[in-house]
Amino acid sequence: QVQLVESGGGLAQAGGSLRLSCAASGGTLSSYGMGWFRQAPGKEREFVAAITASGGLTDYGASVKGRFSISRDNAKNTVSLQMNSLKPEDTAVYSCARKRGIWGPTARYESEYEYWGQGTQVTVSS
Repeated sequence: QVQLVESGGGLAQAGGSLRLSCAASGGTLSSYGMGWFRQAPGKEREFVAAITASGGLTDYGASVKGRFSISRDNAKNTVSLQMNSLKPEDTAVYSCARKRGIWGPTARYESEYEYWGQGTQVTVSS
């Protein structure tokens, strides 16, 4: 059973940066697309970013494009999310997920992902 564990969340000031990491155990990430999603209190889960298995293609949600960057290290079985120019509205629980099926394009919908981490809290103060 694949387990995903996020780390790197915490408190940041508006305009600051945080880097989230997602580590996998019990399975590989190297042949699978990966994604990051977030959910703020009282809101639906929102797509943040996705990356293909090779790392050659990425996709971002409109609200984070130009500020966030997704990357991966297949040798270390990890995926990261660099978050810059943080805003209070970025406050949410951030979760990583592994796509269903190997290879393929980036994915924006929750149903396209099979395994999810528990999430890490990111709080941005104004």
